[in-house]
Order: sequence, then C-alpha cells, then structure tokens
Amino acid sequence: QVKLVESGGGLVQAGGSLRLSCAASGLPIAMAWFRQAPGKEREFIASSRWNGQGTSYADSVKDRFRISRDMTKNIMYLEMNSLKTEDTAVYFCAGRLALVGGSSASNYEYWGQGTQVTVAS
Repeated sequence: QVKLVESGGGLVQAGGSLRLSCAASGLPIAMAWFRQAPGKEREFIASSRWNGQGTSYADSVKDRFRISRDMTKNIMYLEMNSLKTEDTAVYFCAGRLALVGGSSASNYEYWGQGTQVTVAS
C-alpha cells in the first residue's frame, strides 16, 4: 500500500517562492505533481521516474519549478519560484507503481490529499 502526504502550501506574494513536499510510504514509484484550480481540470506539472531521474515539466512551469526526490527519505519536492497568480491551485502529488508515470492523471493510482497554494498579486 502506498500513502502520499503533501505539505508546504500556503500564501505567497507574486514573484515569491514555495517548496512543497510529498512524503511517500511504500515501494519506490514513479511520481508526479499535479494541480487543480477552481473550475478547471487537474493539470500536470512535473514528473519523476521511479529512480528519481528522468524529470519532465509542463511548459507553463518550465524554468520556474523544479521537481526533485530524496530517495533515502522517500520524499518528493516541488520548488516553485517566480510564482504567478495563475499558479494558485490545490497541488497534488501522485504515484504510480511503474518505472515511468507520464503526464496523464489517469496513469496514477495513488494521490495525496492536496495542499493549497495561493499566490497574491
């Protein structure tokens, strides 16, 4: 059984930074970050292969966000810089019992509870 727990969300001014964490219990898995704003579909942000390598990013966050994993602690991070008001959303971490997860939410079997990120202008 895999359990994912996010933390680190909050309120930040535009242009600021936040770091989200996702603690995973269970087997090493492919992992990803998604977000969902009110009235919008869940959106892919970034993914990491099962071994922490092979990262991929959505164009909307490339060069601003960075996904990383501490494989010894089984924690995934999302460092978010140069935040914009349109980054406001609930952020979810997701896991898949596979080597690669991809960018589709339907690929992932395991989800955290989500953490709110609000970027104020």
